[in-house]
Amino acid sequence: MEVTNGSHKKRNYKPAIIIITILINGLVALLAGLPGVENFDAFDVKILPMLNAIFNSFTFLFLVGALIAILRKNVTVHRRFIYAAFGTTTLFLVTYVAHHFLAESTPYGGDYAAIYYFILITHIVLAAAIVPLALTAVARAWNMENARHRKIARWTMPIWLYVSLTGVIVYLMISPYY
Repeated sequence: MEVTNGSHKKRNYKPAIIIITILINGLVALLAGLPGVENFDAFDVKILPMLNAIFNSFTFLFLVGALIAILRKNVTVHRRFIYAAFGTTTLFLVTYVAHHFLAESTPYGGDYAAIYYFILITHIVLAAAIVPLALTAVARAWNMENARHRKIARWTMPIWLYVSLTGVIVYLMISPYY
């Protein structure tokens, strides 16, 4: 459904946001319960968590760039950094799904289990929440609903920053146990 807003046609992205959110979060939840593929030897799947951390690092940096750009009122640069963050987040999702499809879950074996699991659980919960938040924020920007975009972006940006940073921290904490 399209609605005219002055000279700009507004699109209804809500059905797509709901479908994408259900697909992504459902796939991740499904993979959490699967044992992993046996005898997979096309490549060393242990490289995938490192790629996850690299993509999360770039997402974090792109989000910081987007935040700095918008604080400087440079919408074009902000938009480019946000698209770059979506790109690296998508690459993260591909490597994350591949890893959890191909490999068994790795238990944490360190001395800081309480800290690790706190970071991991908050990361997982907020990662699920960031999917519809980020998609809604970008949809509002595309529809030129700037006030509504800013309202949701004030929540989305810090949550997305937290998710991308804690993804790297989780990797660093569990990587010795792969």
